[in-house]
Amino acid sequence: MKPEIPLAIATPAEAQWVEAELIRSLLRTARNTQWAGLLLIPVFVGVLWDDAVIPILLVWAACALALASARFHIIATYVREVMAGDASEHLAFFARYRSMWPVSALVWGLSSLLYFDHAPLADQFICWLMMAGLAMFSINSLSSHLQTLRAFLDTLALTMLAVMLWRIGVQLKFQGPFYHYWIVTLLVMFWMVLRQAGLRLHLTHRRNFELQYRNNQLIESLTRQTQAALDAVEIKNRFLASAAHDIRQPVHALGLYAGWLGSEPDLVHELAPKIVESTKAVNALFDSLFDLVRLDSGKVRLNIEPVDLPKLLYDLELQYRPVAEAKGLQLRVHATAGSVVSDPILLRRIVGNLMSNAVKYTHRGGVLLAARGRGPARRIEVWDTGLGIAPVYQREIFREFYKVPSHGGTEDGFGLGLYIVARLAGILGHPLSLSSRLGRGTVFRVMLRPTDAQEAADRAAASVAQLASIP
Repeated sequence: MKPEIPLAIATPAEAQWVEAELIRSLLRTARNTQWAGLLLIPVFVGVLWDDAVIPILLVWAACALALASARFHIIATYVREVMAGDASEHLAFFARYRSMWPVSALVWGLSSLLYFDHAPLADQFICWLMMAGLAMFSINSLSSHLQTLRAFLDTLALTMLAVMLWRIGVQLKFQGPFYHYWIVTLLVMFWMVLRQAGLRLHLTHRRNFELQYRNNQLIESLTRQTQAALDAVEIKNRFLASAAHDIRQPVHALGLYAGWLGSEPDLVHELAPKIVESTKAVNALFDSLFDLVRLDSGKVRLNIEPVDLPKLLYDLELQYRPVAEAKGLQLRVHATAGSVVSDPILLRRIVGNLMSNAVKYTHRGGVLLAARGRGPARRIEVWDTGLGIAPVYQREIFREFYKVPSHGGTEDGFGLGLYIVARLAGILGHPLSLSSRLGRGTVFRVMLRPTDAQEAADRAAASVAQLASIP
């Protein structure tokens, strides 16, 4: 019957962890079995005291005791220095001391020189019984690590077979009693049985640790997924609360204006502009929310191509000049000729959001939209003379739904514009920076490094994956 094949190890990390746990199990068992091996030595000496050559018996006992002491020292070192360590420490420690077990088997195997065909049959039987017990005991204590178990059993059996065959063939010239051959046959059979039993017990240990590792990985994965789901619920609740809060004011205003217009038709010229502004506010919120949903769902479509910068800035000027002039602001545009490799729609969305913020939060002075530099140093800058941003808030403003506290003029904002700008800039590979002085104004700079389509797609996918794995 063929032995079962061990389960395949999925990853190097799992292989290392399982191997370290098998070693940990072996050494933990060895701590409890050292005394049994030590006590067996005086029993062995007592049985053979009247049968063996005393000096040789004492030399053997001294060697066995020295090895037992060495094993005690190894176990004590393990408990003191390695037991609480990681997998690599266990593997390195065991690699240094694993030869101790086959050396011990060699010493015990050489004990057959003392009794095989030299002691009475009754004493030989007792010695063989102790050796069988020692071999069976090794199955339980060493089966965690198959190579060590096999090294111990093979060394023990081969040493005893070598001693027996030397006695039978060289010293007795095959003229000894026939039961010698039966003992050799039984020893070989017992050796093979122990190897098979050790293999099966080892496979049980290994499967248990493999299942333990995979269960731990599954538990960790489920924990992360549960936490991610809870975080998603929290983000959704925060999203809905913020969106509901932001949309309530313009919708409520629309209701009031519509009611006034119904009861006072003569106020149409006064109320119509206010209705238009409230409608724009609602549309702006929905545009931001749609952008956010596309980003978080990974449905951002990329179309990387050369973008003409003067044309881009001219289109944005047409869009924002009326808004700026309505607030009494001066809008200036400066564009050097040239193009950049990017997504024209997403790049327009980035600069458009920056322009919208600049116009919205600037109450006097003006806004400058500029394209500067050449080659890889090309950039777009949006300058304003608005409120400015204190240094303590300059990292926070790129978070979703974040509004600068106690910052006049941000009450009607949604806290999504700069978050979307940062996400899109990261996907396109356009580093974003800002400089600001409180009460003096702000400048945002978008470095227009050429966008690689595949790298941008990878960054978009990684952005969505990162959101899903936030603990």
